[in-house]
Amino acid sequence: MTMRGRRNRRDRQVREVREIRARPRHQTAQFLLSVLMVVWFGAGLLAAVQRDYFTNTPVNCGDWGTIGLTALAGPLNYLGVNPRVSECQLPEPSP
Repeated sequence: MTMRGRRNRRDRQVREVREIRARPRHQTAQFLLSVLMVVWFGAGLLAAVQRDYFTNTPVNCGDWGTIGLTALAGPLNYLGVNPRVSECQLPEPSP
């Protein structure tokens, strides 16, 4: 085999490896968005824990709503956002 033939085969192998390792842009963006969402909700749940929302079992809809909104607010909790749900009406099941 000539030098040129070896080089072409090696170049083809390198290209194949690069194609295997390369991620399409949408997969990279999707991965980064997933990481951002996990960090966002993690910060919200950490704020809920720091506010002692989990020390007593939530008994009504307002308590559950407050925990949910706190988790949804994420890092905004550390900028002064303090979401509260005082009352909520759940629909009654039909007989």
